[in-house]
Amino acid sequence: MPGDFAADRELCPACHATLPWNRHACRGCALPLQADDGGALCGACLQRKTRPLTEVHSAFIYAAPLDRLLPRFKFHQSLPAGRLVAGLMADVLQNIETRPEALLPIPLHRARLRQRGYDQALELARPLSRALGIPLLHDALRRHKATAPQSQLDKRARQRNLRDAFSLATTRPLPRHVALIDDVMTTGATLEAAARTLHRAGVARVDAWVVARAL
Repeated sequence: MPGDFAADRELCPACHATLPWNRHACRGCALPLQADDGGALCGACLQRKTRPLTEVHSAFIYAAPLDRLLPRFKFHQSLPAGRLVAGLMADVLQNIETRPEALLPIPLHRARLRQRGYDQALELARPLSRALGIPLLHDALRRHKATAPQSQLDKRARQRNLRDAFSLATTRPLPRHVALIDDVMTTGATLEAAARTLHRAGVARVDAWVVARAL
């Protein structure tokens, strides 16, 4: 059941219970819904003609204390924080109805990777892959365009920023159903840009699994 406490993690039951779990959310964009609307689509997703992402699953809402924990992981080399949230994601996703055939972390551009020293999406995807027994395709996508930080842009600018930012980095056939892994979803522009690249390569279904959904 989502949010069950795993006793082997360095998190006390009281802290675990107060985390901002995203238990009832739109399956198309992971925005929170009323409790009795679980599994439904929000109004915005219902109005969209096409959705590059079939389903989006977010373990948490981006709120305290995740809004402090995730920046530590992403920008300050706190890899234990990444392993903790990956384990909590695995708790939420272990009983997902339709499991993907592979996990694909959203890649960093090589310049950003050199600057940061590690890829936070890959550091999430590795323990998720082990915990859920789903293969990891860590080298299937390439981010060949050095984009401006998304946090500095509005929705339309984010979409322009990511145009043609991704390409395939493999000639191997890809599975028909994959899940993209990332830390935070804000507008979804990054995940959707990657999903469109995968669809053009013949992937039939692309989902997104993220730690937290920004409101």
